[in-house]
Amino acid sequence: MDFLNALVALANFVIVPGLAYGAQLAIGALGVTLIYGILRFSNFAHGDTMAFGTAMTIIGTNALLALGITFGPLPTALLALPFGIGATILLVLLTDWLVYKFYRDQKAKPVILVIVSMGVMFVMNGVVRFVIGVRDIRFADGERFLITARDFKEMTGLREGLAIKTTQAITVVVAIIAVSLLFWFLNKTRTGKSMRAFSDNEDLALLSGINPDWVVKVTWMIVAALATTAGVLYGLDKSFKAFTYFQLLLPIFAAAIVGGLGNPLGAIAGGFVIAFSEVTITYAWKKVLVYMMPDSLEPDGLVQLMSTDYKFAVSFAILIIVLLFKPTGLFKGQSV
Repeated sequence: MDFLNALVALANFVIVPGLAYGAQLAIGALGVTLIYGILRFSNFAHGDTMAFGTAMTIIGTNALLALGITFGPLPTALLALPFGIGATILLVLLTDWLVYKFYRDQKAKPVILVIVSMGVMFVMNGVVRFVIGVRDIRFADGERFLITARDFKEMTGLREGLAIKTTQAITVVVAIIAVSLLFWFLNKTRTGKSMRAFSDNEDLALLSGINPDWVVKVTWMIVAALATTAGVLYGLDKSFKAFTYFQLLLPIFAAAIVGGLGNPLGAIAGGFVIAFSEVTITYAWKKVLVYMMPDSLEPDGLVQLMSTDYKFAVSFAILIIVLLFKPTGLFKGQSV
């Protein structure tokens, strides 16, 4: 019985949150890895692209609620998500046309584009703060839990309860759908194959008649959709605050690099590696150990390796280790 209680406690505080957070990071990292693989630079404005898409979705959600339109037990933000994606697509295409295209035409080095993306990042951050403010916004309506800890205890008779939030389940389901659609698009459609060919060998792709401008536009549109989806899922699960998405940039880049920069499969794997590392290292293991160990060996302290205030340091540490020992990532990507 104690073993089952320990397992439920572990699932409640580590496995379920880790799966949801990992799915959010994986979708975000997919956007970063597509930009790096096809446009050949690290886009530091990605976090604020996520923030912009989420802000537009929140505005759309508020408009739907004002009209009395809801999504029943599910968050209304899911209905407003296409509006957020559309607005973000327009933003990134405009940004590419006004900013990045000039440097591509000049054959600028990747480091120049990285610096330019930092400038774009600050502009986007300012736009988001101007449009929606700097306050903490919770926009998840509908049913809060699929199952509550109390209901789980009553069903199983265990001392520990397992609570699964609706937003956590939605995150995993939407992530599976988004990743499946992306891989289908890249492997089965003509445009997707063109993008892969352009990523593998740009010169050969151009000789084959592939239109680079079209590849760039489609890449930005997919990245906008992924960024908005990841941002909205994260905001539904936690809350929305413009600066939070700037901070998310580190674990997202860490996920992309750990998995293998430029490798979509690696981005997904890296997202879950980073998420579970952060959750595991910052979790207080006392409750689980009390169930698993004899009374004489029960720990007095929290048995927490690192405070949650320093969870982003975990991402940074893993990133450094991977860069030192395996620069191409867990899955063979492009070296950094």
